[in-house]
Amino acid sequence: MSEAISRERVEDALFRAGYWLLFGLLMLPIVVVFVTSFQQSSYLTFPPSGYTVEWYARFFGSEEWLGAVRDSLAIGVGASLLATVLGVTGSLAVQRSDSRAAKLLPPIVLLPLLIPPVVLGLTLLIYFNRIGLTNSYLNIVVAHTLWATPLVFFIMQSVFARFDWSLRDAGMDLGARPTRVFYHVILPNVRSGVIISAVVAFIVSLQEFIMALFLKSFEVKTVPVLAWTSLQSSLTPMVSVVSAFLVLASIAGVLLSAAVMNLEWLAEQL
Repeated sequence: MSEAISRERVEDALFRAGYWLLFGLLMLPIVVVFVTSFQQSSYLTFPPSGYTVEWYARFFGSEEWLGAVRDSLAIGVGASLLATVLGVTGSLAVQRSDSRAAKLLPPIVLLPLLIPPVVLGLTLLIYFNRIGLTNSYLNIVVAHTLWATPLVFFIMQSVFARFDWSLRDAGMDLGARPTRVFYHVILPNVRSGVIISAVVAFIVSLQEFIMALFLKSFEVKTVPVLAWTSLQSSLTPMVSVVSAFLVLASIAGVLLSAAVMNLEWLAEQL
């Protein structure tokens, strides 16, 4: 008996060690990014010879970089809202329909994720030029929506799969219109899933680079595109500062999602 317990403890210790080793390897690039963003040297090296916040001061003092941040945030919000609306309504339609067309929708929605972003970016560039659509904000929002919508769709599929549809049927039986049932019965019960989907869509848009590179203009550049442009001239710690900004934005999105889930759990307990 003691032998079995000892073996279980060894296996548990090995599993924990492997878990933390894998976690450390995954976190190591992020640590390097944050460390190098504070280095004194004007050329990116690791480990740094000294530390300073000068590069952060330059970042926040640069109208070009702040403009890229504003562009990225505006495009991210637009893509997040559009992808959330399309993903939620599409997922809802599939859940409540038994037609063959509804069964074909999930693989169709998945298609943009299977197409290389280079192909999507080039195709969209040719298409937008053909129809005369030259608004870079709208072009990039549409491009990012193509990638974000499938993620929202499949997240909401799992959320709607756990929803009690008898509540919706009860609302309809009481004479409420479908839109009223959605806003007052369905949406409050899936609110956390919708918020998490929107956050995921925003992060996808914020990080996307290749399609934004194809569709950018002189006036509109996202943060990843401007980072790539600056890399072509010099490898300065400014790249690490920008990378740190993107990592922090992703972490903030994850924390927001976790906070929403905890608030939903607390509401259920009360």
